Amino acid sequence: MGGVLSSRQIQAMADAGRIRLATPLAHGQIQPASLDLRLGPKAYRVRASFLPGKNRSVDELLSALKYDEMSLEGDGAVLERGCFYVVPLLESLTLDDNVVGAANPKSSTGRLDIFTRLITDRGDRFDEVAAGYRGPLYTEVSPRSFSVRARMGSRLNQLRFRGHIPTVAPGASQSGALGDAALAELHKKTPLVDGPLNLRDGVVLRVALDASAFGGVVGYRAQKHTDVIDVDRIGAYRIDDYWDRLPARDGRLILDPGDFYILASHERLAIPPDLAAEMAPMDAAIGEFRVHYAGFFDPGFGAGPDGRPGARAVLEVRSREVPFILEDGQFIGRLIYERMAEIPEALYGQSGVSNYQGQGLKLSKHFIAE
Repeated sequence: MGGVLSSRQIQAMADAGRIRLATPLAHGQIQPASLDLRLGPKAYRVRASFLPGKNRSVDELLSALKYDEMSLEGDGAVLERGCFYVVPLLESLTLDDNVVGAANPKSSTGRLDIFTRLITDRGDRFDEVAAGYRGPLYTEVSPRSFSVRARMGSRLNQLRFRGHIPTVAPGASQSGALGDAALAELHKKTPLVDGPLNLRDGVVLRVALDASAFGGVVGYRAQKHTDVIDVDRIGAYRIDDYWDRLPARDGRLILDPGDFYILASHERLAIPPDLAAEMAPMDAAIGEFRVHYAGFFDPGFGAGPDGRPGARAVLEVRSREVPFILEDGQFIGRLIYERMAEIPEALYGQSGVSNYQGQGLKLSKHFIAE
């Protein structure tokens, strides 16, 4: 059972009790190659981020810290910008010894600049679930640009399961990721992007800052003082109440430290049915910025009616310590591809919960489409 597990295999894990559920699965909770995770009934506001380490559970560490307990039942609670919260999830796990997990914020979560990471008991790394893990799951939530309202059942992050790979397939790394030679051969048969293929330990993406790309607006910058956003309300908010539109300026954009930007890739993508992809940073030496808050791409993402690349990657960008100039076409991120254990029964875009199929420069689903 090597590779990323499909929706059918995730459902089988739930049916067998490997994924334990405090409440029944919600509609659309299982995606083609991942499981959406749901907030439980309580949240704990803490002073800072933490990891329990090898010898403690999250509950043991929380009991040693000062915290404010908040109820997420009913209409939920407002999670304030700049604060840290730890929330027990409605899902827990009893994994087989040959299955591991990897978590990431959902696309909508990343586009709202909600910093979200998965924590496990006795874990010393965020967003990783060790093989054979048996225990509860927690998510750390820290809204960075907007205060948000969330409630029990809200879905902010997602979990992928990977089967152990006993032997490394040709063209793959020890982690199961496809190497550049394998990606080049695949691109000849099934185009991964709509233009030139740039490879550097994955498929390189370039930022689009050209006036012609999106009708004059090349990105959005989050405003600093806004109303609260309810994470479960779709198409409810006006763009200009929360975002500044960024006009094209000679193919150049200066990132200000502390500001949050939504940009898009030059390349249009298509993820083949038997692969899944994840956004990863470029070498830190090429720029002091981050672009990969939400990084999972499901099989079928971006595929047009003819199967060719049809959707851009949306980039959640934050400069770190100093102002940084981005130029149109500059390398900004890369996609790492992995084999699926099997092709999902329904690909991304073939159900009613695929909000970003065929996207260009697109904000999260919470904003009124224009």
